[in-house]
Amino acid sequence: MAEDLKEQEIKNIEEENIKNVEKSQKTEGRNLTDIEDIDIAPAEETKVVKGKRGSTRSGIANVIATFNNTKISISDRRGNVLAWSSGGKEGFKGSRQSTSYAAQLVGESVAKQVISDYGMQEVDVKIKGAGSGRESAVKGIAKIMRINMISDITPVPHNGCRPRKKRRI
Repeated sequence: MAEDLKEQEIKNIEEENIKNVEKSQKTEGRNLTDIEDIDIAPAEETKVVKGKRGSTRSGIANVIATFNNTKISISDRRGNVLAWSSGGKEGFKGSRQSTSYAAQLVGESVAKQVISDYGMQEVDVKIKGAGSGRESAVKGIAKIMRINMISDITPVPHNGCRPRKKRRI
């Protein structure tokens, strides 16, 4: 009975992973035939480790890299935020918050927090913004956790806002 429930849970997780991959490929403009390029972890390889507050095997890491700060939040697959951190929370003040070193420490600390509290082992990373901490934050997360997918969700204007009226002299 317990084995049947575990097998059913594993199947549900695999189906959810495949749906997420298909959804991300549609947004990236790729064909669904390129699914072999993406490394999806088999359910048998990873053990679900129960943390202090519960257990979640995989999640989503949202990295927001602005010119003044780097913020990272890790959520479960449903979007509930489990842990977050930023340059200011790590003790950096002023212009030091926007450095790549601060971003790396932010990534490491939020990954450690999620592993200890929830036992999460793998994440999909979504990066937004053009700050200097983009790559460093991902490196900090990658030191601690396994990264399945990295996607850039930075909004790009398609011709931008309407310009001001022309000045008449």
